[in-house]
Amino acid sequence: MPTFQDYYTTLGVSRTATPDEIKRAYRKLAKEWHPDRHPPAKRKDVEDKFKAIAEAHEVLSDPEKRKRFDALGEHWRHGQEFQGAPGGGFGGAPGGYRTVSPEEFARMFGGRGGTGGAGGNGGFSDFFSQMFGDMFAGQGGARGDARTHAHADRGEDAEAEIEVKVGDALLGGKKLFALAIRTPCEACEGEGRIGRRTCPACGGLGSNQREQSIDLTIPKDARDGMVVRLRGLGAPGEAGPGDLLLTLRLVGDDVYRLRGDDVEADVVVAPWDLIDGTAVDVAVPAGTVTAKLPAGTKAGQKLRLRGQGLARADGSRGDLHLVVRLGLPEPLTDAQKDMLRQLGKDAPQVRGGASR
Repeated sequence: MPTFQDYYTTLGVSRTATPDEIKRAYRKLAKEWHPDRHPPAKRKDVEDKFKAIAEAHEVLSDPEKRKRFDALGEHWRHGQEFQGAPGGGFGGAPGGYRTVSPEEFARMFGGRGGTGGAGGNGGFSDFFSQMFGDMFAGQGGARGDARTHAHADRGEDAEAEIEVKVGDALLGGKKLFALAIRTPCEACEGEGRIGRRTCPACGGLGSNQREQSIDLTIPKDARDGMVVRLRGLGAPGEAGPGDLLLTLRLVGDDVYRLRGDDVEADVVVAPWDLIDGTAVDVAVPAGTVTAKLPAGTKAGQKLRLRGQGLARADGSRGDLHLVVRLGLPEPLTDAQKDMLRQLGKDAPQVRGGASR
């Protein structure tokens, strides 16, 4: 006898959950507990959990099975069985169970039964229809009518992640990205299963991956982990396509790096510019600002520009930290090379960073 499980608890949804809420909960859990995502040592427990999730979804996604489960709980699989009184039995089965036919039920409680005959004007189907709605009704009843009222559904939302360079997130603009988009599996219609078997097309995940390129305008408030909704780029549907939920993951580049909520960026100047100090133009989210480097500034020294970093969730902005780096003109003339050699002849050795 299979162990009883509360399917609502298994999926983590309320008893009033809509079909869409049940489907979303199932897909999230199926991804999390798919056996291929766990080490072999935990495979048995994970497979049991995955099967329980699939069973819960199978019952709660089927309107008639869900109604039986809601009405009968752990006895939903054998909803027409009745238990007799203690010490006796029902229909001659001492202390046990017996399945009754519609005709026999009608004779016990009145009514025509399933094949007609003397009695009242109710019957087996009418009795259960009054108690449990249409889940035991005939094909010409409310169950059949419900199927004819199916409405056109909008396509499912798709999900994808992209890596955005910190400099692009800071300064904005439009960039072309190649995306790996996950959309509901067409073979199993996003269920992860075909009948009682795991869908071979998606491995039970309910979704497949496809490649697509988009020309994305980077939001002015872009930040790591931000989700951007792109209308109409999801899976197709009778009532129109769903949306694409795009998660931004910020990565450093040759110039810009994340430092918590702040950004660190290199500014390159010639060594002689630091002798008497200089000014450099710096690109910031609102345009360009001029940063002044005082006389005697050393390589590696930092200058803070407040409020010129990335947007924060509360609407404020972090800071931009400029790191001074030394550079030389390219290409150097022969005369410039000779001058640098002369400069280095009597100068003490210069080392820093990882060098000793």
